[in-house]
Amino acid sequence: MTFTPTVKAILDKYESDNPGTKANLARILTAGRLGGTGKLIILPVDQGFEHGPARSFSVNPAGYDPHYHYQLAIDAGLSAYAAPLGALEAGADTFAGQIPTILKVNSSNSWATAINQAVTGTVDDALRLGCSAIGFTIYPGSDDILEQMEEIREMSAEAKAVGIATVIWSYPRGPNITKAGELALDVGAYAAHMATLLGAHIIKVKLPSANIEQKEAKPMYEGTDWSNQADRVRHVVQSCFAGRRIVVFSGGASKGTDDVFQDARDIAAGGGNGSIIGRNTFQRSRPDALAMLDQLVRIYKGEA
Repeated sequence: MTFTPTVKAILDKYESDNPGTKANLARILTAGRLGGTGKLIILPVDQGFEHGPARSFSVNPAGYDPHYHYQLAIDAGLSAYAAPLGALEAGADTFAGQIPTILKVNSSNSWATAINQAVTGTVDDALRLGCSAIGFTIYPGSDDILEQMEEIREMSAEAKAVGIATVIWSYPRGPNITKAGELALDVGAYAAHMATLLGAHIIKVKLPSANIEQKEAKPMYEGTDWSNQADRVRHVVQSCFAGRRIVVFSGGASKGTDDVFQDARDIAAGGGNGSIIGRNTFQRSRPDALAMLDQLVRIYKGEA
């Protein structure tokens, strides 16, 4: 554990939280090779739910085994491993205490017609498995967003009461948001702010484009050049209580290594806290994934 002044400064911004919740945040902030830096790399493996096993793991069949992902996150020196209930249960004893874990407590699937997720795990499950946090997806813009907000309000309150942190995946999606608008800067900043207002300790969003979607918001963004991705990251971080909350950005769809590395450089330059990157790592061979994660760690440490 590397408890540094940087970690203390981050924890001090969570003014209402009890020592248990702060201790679990500290577990994530001090774990792995980025421990103590204020930067994070989290491995999320919930794509089997979202896309199916073949689409997620056939390109690298080792990924069918949950132990593979635990071990990849540990050997790469990552900050945490996030997965649904069954995947964490499958390795909970073998890997107990070796890496902080995040229980993804809601999930959907590729056949669902509603823009929503079912609750598939509980705070009690997270306690039983020794998790540092629960993870929950909301879809700002969906017809079911108000129900989702009420669900995470209740689960987050329960988690905080027993000293477990909350991570919110905030993905804009719905009938009044275009496909391009899902990644628009103003929409992404709004979604991140919404997760912050819901009490998330860690906010996960997608890297935004320079597009401005909302007609009402366009005047606020005019006159500024948003072509630089680092500036867009900085605006999203600003929208999360002026940087008082931890903000990590998803790796998105599979892409080339140069693009992944440039994203990380832009996240770091824009004041983001790091990456939560799944398919771009576990769909590569283990040697290639470890090499990529090593480079990402070095980027966030300012060494590459």
